[in-house]
Amino acid sequence: MYLKRKTDEYLEAWYKNPDRKPLIVKGARQVGKTKTIKEFAGK
Repeated sequence: MYLKRKTDEYLEAWYKNPDRKPLIVKGARQVGKTKTIKEFAGK
């Protein structure tokens, strides 16, 4: 089961931007960074 996070909307906006730069995801431990990226990549 995947819980929607605020970063999901941010990743969608980043992906749609034609002038996007490489993305670095930083944050505290155990907040779902890896799961969010894996779900995003699967779409």
